[in-house]
Amino acid sequence: MNDIAAQLNLLRPQLLKFAQMQLRNAAWAEDAVSETLLVAIEKPQSFSGLSQLKTWLIGILKHKLVDQIRRNCREMSSTQEDAEDLDEDLFKADGHWRERPKDWGDPDHCLRQVDFMKVMEACVEHLPGQQGRLFMMREWLELDTEEICQQLSISPSNLWVMLHRARLRLRECLQLNWFDAQELQAGVAT
Repeated sequence: MNDIAAQLNLLRPQLLKFAQMQLRNAAWAEDAVSETLLVAIEKPQSFSGLSQLKTWLIGILKHKLVDQIRRNCREMSSTQEDAEDLDEDLFKADGHWRERPKDWGDPDHCLRQVDFMKVMEACVEHLPGQQGRLFMMREWLELDTEEICQQLSISPSNLWVMLHRARLRLRECLQLNWFDAQELQAGVAT
């Protein structure tokens, strides 16, 4: 039992960081992580060992985050930044890119890289207002449109606009902080 307690203690900061990124509320994040660790301590036999302990805990944490979102959805508010439109900055009036995005090569290869995931997390953390939360609800927690809209009292069209804006901002952030940086490093190496 001491071994699992030590492992849980080591993983706790990572779980807390992820929960805070999703919920953007330290108390709610702490509650979700505490509930996750409590499940792990009370039911260690549920961990089959077929995956890593961290993977198992994140699976539990996802459910606890959804529970927190459901409990506290009325307190999650929109900000003015959620309404900012990037389309004019990125697209011409005819709908074409102002500056065509660079080829990202093989995205699957990048996803396997730990450093990429750190940059991705930082980009999500810096999304304004609810955009990061909505993106994580949809893409990470895999909640469906109806549930997200119901929990946050927004319309499906509002959700899709905010997700569109979040994806544009993520693309811009990843381009600047990962793909352009990789290109610079490759240029220095040659």
